[in-house]
Amino acid sequence: MKELAPYLLWWRTTVARDRMLIDAVVAPEHRGPSAELERALTDWSGTHYWVRGDGEGRLALVRLLVPPPRERWWLHGLLFVTTFVTVWMGGTLLAGSSLPLAFPFSMDFSRLTELKSLLLAETAALRPGFDFAMALMAILLAHECGHYLTARRYGINASPPYFLPAPTILNFIGTFGAFIRLRSPVVDRRQLLDVGAAGPWAGFFVAMVALTVGLARSQVFPEAGPSSQLVMFADIELYLGDSPVLYALRRLIIGDDTVLLHPLAVAGWFGLFVTTLNLLPLGQLDGGHILYALLGRKQEMVSGAAWFGLIVLGFIVGRAVSPWIAWFWWTWAIIILVIGRGRLAHPQVLDRHRPLTPSRRVAGWTTMVLFVVTFCPVPIYPS
Repeated sequence: MKELAPYLLWWRTTVARDRMLIDAVVAPEHRGPSAELERALTDWSGTHYWVRGDGEGRLALVRLLVPPPRERWWLHGLLFVTTFVTVWMGGTLLAGSSLPLAFPFSMDFSRLTELKSLLLAETAALRPGFDFAMALMAILLAHECGHYLTARRYGINASPPYFLPAPTILNFIGTFGAFIRLRSPVVDRRQLLDVGAAGPWAGFFVAMVALTVGLARSQVFPEAGPSSQLVMFADIELYLGDSPVLYALRRLIIGDDTVLLHPLAVAGWFGLFVTTLNLLPLGQLDGGHILYALLGRKQEMVSGAAWFGLIVLGFIVGRAVSPWIAWFWWTWAIIILVIGRGRLAHPQVLDRHRPLTPSRRVAGWTTMVLFVVTFCPVPIYPS
């Protein structure tokens, strides 16, 4: 720290787990920063960023006290590839195709023309699932990279994304999602808001691209159903629910007709739904992070009301549509309690008194509006 001391008026040091966090005020003549301070920051053996809107010349510095953990990139890569394959399989079934369980290796290989035709036919059957997998994995990757890159910008020890594959017999889209781990504490509510909001917004924009392109390629379906968007899972008709943003986009591109969704549109629909689930204002979900950043200790009260709202929502949609949809929301309520170890209160940050800037408050409440416009109370209607 002595190499930076000549450029600072004062500083406060906090040691948290594996790192030293320094909150400093730069001397007026070195704000901007000066060329001398710029060189000193380049030589600083850590990361730094300027804290805007909290007085003049506020600088945050982060230095590791122990060597950073070696990431198991092979594991993250393996999980990504495995999840891509299971999502591809789920997408193939959602496109109404069947999975090629085995090729007829017992056939006479002298008949190469027949084998070539078979391979081309199987490849064509798998293409819709590949489109679905490319789009959905791009949405999940954008979401997690939004969290990861923002955390790394602040010097937070964050793991690369873990992707969770799922056999289609348990989850028909082929994945349970993805997550990153924050392995060091968050300093203040500004960091928490930025890290929490970056993922949903990144995933939302990619999902909107996939949804827009997919709706333009979707086909009008002649029969009306309980909702206006239909997918075929193998030979089963599944009607997907509406959110305000999906309703508006579908009306803009297609109109009032019921549509058989293109795989890209299906991926976009699931991308919006993932955004909704992550933005539930509960516990340690992204929405819980943002709500704590905006409200502080009042977050626990609002999260309690939102959790009770999930239970009530389950009763309402269960009675109006189907009991298994009720269990979907009740299961989410249980999962949230498990994640929070029975609590809905968000863990405190190191400096909970540092205020949010006005621009961050606008960004935080805008992100909660994003939750409202992507919320889908009935995800899937029974056929």
